[in-house]
Amino acid sequence: MQKCHSIIVTGKVQDIGFRSVVEHIGRSFGIPGLVFNAKDGSVKILCSGEDSVIDNFTQAIKVRGTENGAEIANIKEQTLSINIDLPDEFSKASSDDEIDIGRKLDKANLLLKSGFDNLNTDLNKGFNNLTMMMYENNTRLEVHNTRLEAILEKLANK
Repeated sequence: MQKCHSIIVTGKVQDIGFRSVVEHIGRSFGIPGLVFNAKDGSVKILCSGEDSVIDNFTQAIKVRGTENGAEIANIKEQTLSINIDLPDEFSKASSDDEIDIGRKLDKANLLLKSGFDNLNTDLNKGFNNLTMMMYENNTRLEVHNTRLEAILEKLANK
């Protein structure tokens, strides 16, 4: 008997393409449903199907989600006491409202800042190494020039 199920997946499951993985799995199982990001950082799934199909669906999410980079901490599944009219073709809901876009931009800014900080550190190390090499070369050149002057002076005195 078809029942509605609520599934909550926690862990590192947002901003990594996890909803697309779940959508693809849901479509391959041929079940109606919807997947979306929740504000608490979890991914929520509403779907409909027989218990055994939903159990297999949940197991596939765990395996394929992990294979695709998700770090799943927990999957909580429960049967709902109501029947929800879900889209026939499993779909992902876009939750890119202003809060979600702002959160993603903040995360991108931190990643960029970290990248630029690392770049600046690497450039500073490179410039410091280059400066040290130039100093060492100048020292060698001074020693060389001193020796050359001594040789030229000896030649001039002959």
